[in-house]
Amino acid sequence: MRRVRLKRTVLEYTRCSKERSNSTAPRLDHLFGTILTFGCYTARVRRLIINADDFGLTAGVNRAIVEAHERGVLTSTTLMANSLAFDDAVQLAKGRSSLSTGCHVVLVDGKPLIDPGRLPNLVDGKDRNSFREGISGFAIRALSGRIDPDQVEAETTAQIRKLQAYGVLVSHVDSHKHTHMFPAALQGILRASRTCGVTAIRNPFEVVAANFARLQRGLWKRYAQVKTLHGLAGYFRKAVAKAGLRTPDGTLGIVATGHLNPDLFRNIAENMPEGTWEFVCHPGYLDADLRSITTRLRESRVEELAVLTSADTRTALEKRGVQLISYRDL
Repeated sequence: MRRVRLKRTVLEYTRCSKERSNSTAPRLDHLFGTILTFGCYTARVRRLIINADDFGLTAGVNRAIVEAHERGVLTSTTLMANSLAFDDAVQLAKGRSSLSTGCHVVLVDGKPLIDPGRLPNLVDGKDRNSFREGISGFAIRALSGRIDPDQVEAETTAQIRKLQAYGVLVSHVDSHKHTHMFPAALQGILRASRTCGVTAIRNPFEVVAANFARLQRGLWKRYAQVKTLHGLAGYFRKAVAKAGLRTPDGTLGIVATGHLNPDLFRNIAENMPEGTWEFVCHPGYLDADLRSITTRLRESRVEELAVLTSADTRTALEKRGVQLISYRDL
């Protein structure tokens, strides 16, 4: 029932947005053309950023991210400002200049850095010291006008500034559960990024999953959820361009989250079109700290680490002619 309500809200929001705009920005169904235009570059080759979310979540996650970078194909990561193993992640990031490190903005499933009293649209109605849990409720609130961009901007600025205060050169931003796909959250995150001098942001819209998602039953539900929100992609592109930030053409791996294996990664690589893309991943070690945290991604993090450090993974990318880059290379 909630998913049906969310889909109707997205469709209504998209319809209203189209009526208000005469923009000629490229539509999603043209993304597979020979020339793709996003940010300041034109796509004629295949370039891929491989980014690990949740840096700082636990020491085991931190260790896995570093291993995936040093022994595998990982090029970038995003650090959570208010996380259990934040200090450990900072030290690891500062000691590895080749690892492009951004800010993983948290607006759900966590605690704010600033006074919760300044964030009435974001904090939980019962536990006023914590954000609300789950993306579905956030999505409905965002699309119905109950998320204040100013509150998002204030909290995002605090999170980015904390990383910078600890000596992290913040190369880009993304968000936990991809909350920045919603216009109200995006507005605040873009303003905070500009204020803090961050010049790149994740494009959270996956556009190539359909080629293989329908063939794997475990991905059907996730694929349906992602597809429901594609109507917001046009607004995202225009808002990012107006703010002057850079962004990839889209993402790979969001649908596969929690299900990644060598065959699935090879399918993703084989279906990767020309352009600059980001593969989203969540490597980690399943230790006591991770078991104590509320997350659906536990055993799957170990499997993702194995994929990211496999020689077969690098071979699959080389066969497709994929150039690995980081967010600093955008």
